[in-house]
Amino acid sequence: MSNNSIAKAIRILEGLLRGLDQAYWEANSLDRKDFFYDLISALHAELSELGKLSVQDHDLEYEPVTEEFRAARPKLSRLRKLVDDFALRSTTALSLEGLIDETRVLLGRHSPVL
Repeated sequence: MSNNSIAKAIRILEGLLRGLDQAYWEANSLDRKDFFYDLISALHAELSELGKLSVQDHDLEYEPVTEEFRAARPKLSRLRKLVDDFALRSTTALSLEGLIDETRVLLGRHSPVL
């Protein structure tokens, strides 16, 4: 299995999705909820496309698939810089930092923005 396999990408993106969902429910303004919802929607689209692959393909190298996810990456980068302001609970902010960092490592050469 490659270092950034599709199987690893699915695990990381599902974790990020759970973290963003937690932050969404903790957000106290519609602007913040919209911000999180946009990222959640992009991740759902990406994971939906990855879910269409056969199990045999899960060892292949991961590359971002959907335009929605590629377009949402600058927002993910922005969230990483402002996570303490955007996530109200300390535990959620700390969790999101780690999840975003994992995603940055996963995207590596595929993401000049992150």
